[in-house]
Amino acid sequence: MVNEDTLSLTPRSWLQTLAKGERKRLLCSALCGVLAGSQTIVVVVGLAWLIDQLVVHQRSPFSLLPIFSLLVGSVLLRAAFQWGHETLSLEASLRIRQRARAQLLDKLSALGPVWLTSEHSGSLANQVVEHIDALEGYFARFYPQLRITLCLPLLILVVAGWLDYLVAVFLLLSAPLIPLFMALVGMGAERLNRDQFVAVSRLSAHFIDRVRGMTTLQLFGRTSAAQQDVWYATDGYRRLSMRTLRLAFLSSAVLEFFSSVAIAVVAMYVGFGLLGYIEYGPSTSLTLFSGLAVLLLAPEFFQPLRTLSQHYHDRAAALGAAESVVNILNQPGLVCGLRHRAPLSEKSAIELTAACVAYPSRGQVIGPIDLTIQRGEVVALSGASGSGKSTLLALLAGFIAPSAGEYLRQENNHYAWLDQQPSLLHGSLIDNLRLAAPEASREEMLVALHRAGFGPLLTQLPEGMDTLIGERGVGLSGGQAQRLALARVYLSNAPLVLLDEPTASLDQETEQFVMAALLKLAQEGRTLVIATHHPAVIAVAQRHLAFEQGELVEVAS
Repeated sequence: MVNEDTLSLTPRSWLQTLAKGERKRLLCSALCGVLAGSQTIVVVVGLAWLIDQLVVHQRSPFSLLPIFSLLVGSVLLRAAFQWGHETLSLEASLRIRQRARAQLLDKLSALGPVWLTSEHSGSLANQVVEHIDALEGYFARFYPQLRITLCLPLLILVVAGWLDYLVAVFLLLSAPLIPLFMALVGMGAERLNRDQFVAVSRLSAHFIDRVRGMTTLQLFGRTSAAQQDVWYATDGYRRLSMRTLRLAFLSSAVLEFFSSVAIAVVAMYVGFGLLGYIEYGPSTSLTLFSGLAVLLLAPEFFQPLRTLSQHYHDRAAALGAAESVVNILNQPGLVCGLRHRAPLSEKSAIELTAACVAYPSRGQVIGPIDLTIQRGEVVALSGASGSGKSTLLALLAGFIAPSAGEYLRQENNHYAWLDQQPSLLHGSLIDNLRLAAPEASREEMLVALHRAGFGPLLTQLPEGMDTLIGERGVGLSGGQAQRLALARVYLSNAPLVLLDEPTASLDQETEQFVMAALLKLAQEGRTLVIATHHPAVIAVAQRHLAFEQGELVEVAS
C-alpha cells in the first residue's frame, strides 16, 4: 500500500527498497553464481594439472581417469549452480516487478480519477507496463552479478597468488581501471536512458492521440501530417536509442582492451619465465602446471567483470525507468487519508462540515461547504462551468479527500456514477455490466437492461448480451451507451447515485427516458445528486443547490 514514506523516494532508494523484499532469493542467486565460478576454477586448475602430468611426468591416461571423472562432475555441478543462479534471479525479478506494478497501481488509485484526468493515459500505460518491465535486467542480471563480481575475482586472485604471486599482482593492478571507467560511462548512460524513457512515453501518448483522433484528422485532411508527426517522434526516439547503444559499445570496448592487455602481460610473463628469460621472484619456480593454470585463470578473472559490463546497461535502463515511476510515487495523494464515518443523523446520507477542496497546483477550489443530504433525496447542483459542480461530485464520490473540514458518509455506503460520457470497456455487454455487480446472474443483467430501456436494441443484436463493443462504447450511439450505463446503476443497487450532466448530449426522446428512469430510482429510495444545467432535471429535484461566486447556496423552488 502507498504511504507518506513514498514522498521522499529517489530512483536508487526505490530500487533498493524493492530489492529488500527479495533479498534472500537474490543472495542465493549470487551464491549459486559464485559456486558456479568456483567449479570453473576447479576445472581450470584440474586441466592444467592433467596436462602437466601427461606431458611432463609422462603418466598413463588411464591412471588419470579418476581425476578426469572428478572434473566431469565439476562441469555438471557448475551447470547445476548456473541453473540455480538464473532461475532464482529470474523468479526474484518477476516477484519484484509484480510488487512494483502493484505499488504503482495503488498509488494511481490513491491519486484518484481527478489527478488521472490531467495525465495522458498512453503515457501512464507505458509506465505501468514498459517502465516496470525495464527493471527485469537490473534485478535478474545486474544485481546478482554485482555481488558475484565482488566475490569471484577475489577467489581467483587467491588461487592465482598461491600459484604465482606476481600474476596476482598484475591482475590486481589492472582490475580497478575497469570499474572506474564503467562508472564514468555509466553516468552518461543513466542520463541517456532517462531521456530515452521520457521519449518513449511521449511517443506512446502521441501515437494514441493520433489513433483516437483519426476520424477528426481525416475530416480535416490532416492524416498525412499526423503520420509525419509520428515519424518525427519515432526518429527522435531512434536517435536516442542509438546514442545509448554507442555508449554501451564504448564501455564494452574499453573493458575488452584492459582485460586483453592484462592477459597479454600474464602470457608474456609465463612464456618468458618458462624460457628462463625472467629471473625475478617466483618466476624461477614456474612449471608447466603453474604457468598453464595462471594463464587459464587470467581470462576467468575478468569474466565476471565482462559479464557485469554487459549488464551495466540494465542498471542505467532501470534507473531511467525508475525516475519516471518515482515521480508518480512522490505525488501527494488526493484520496489517501479519506476516512468515512457514519453521519450524525441516521436519516442523513451525507454530511459535509466546513469541507474544502484544494489542489496542489490551483489552491482552494471550493469551500468551506456545510451540506446535509437526506436519504432518498433528489438534489440538483447547478452553476456556471468551472464553478465547482464536478469537484463537489468528486468529493462526494470519494475521488478526492477534503483538504479541510469533515466529510461523513457510511463506510459501506457504496455509490453509482453516471455522467454524460459513460466509461465503457472494450468487451461484451456482460463484461461492462459486471463492473457494477460481478456476482450478478445473466437473468439479473437482462432485467437491468430492460429497465434501462436497452431491451429493444438487445433483440436486434445477433449475440445478445455477448455482443462485443469497442473501447469507450464504439458501436453504440450516445443514447445507447447512456442506457447501458443506466443498466449498471440499476444492477448495482447502490443507495447513492451521483450524476454529472447525464442528459447533456442526448436527444429529446432519450432524455425523457433517462429522466423517467432517474425518477424510478428516487422512488426506490435511492439518494440522487445531479450536476446539471437542464431546467427539466432541476424541476424534478426536491432541492436545488447552486454555486454563486464560489459559494454553495440553496435556491428556493
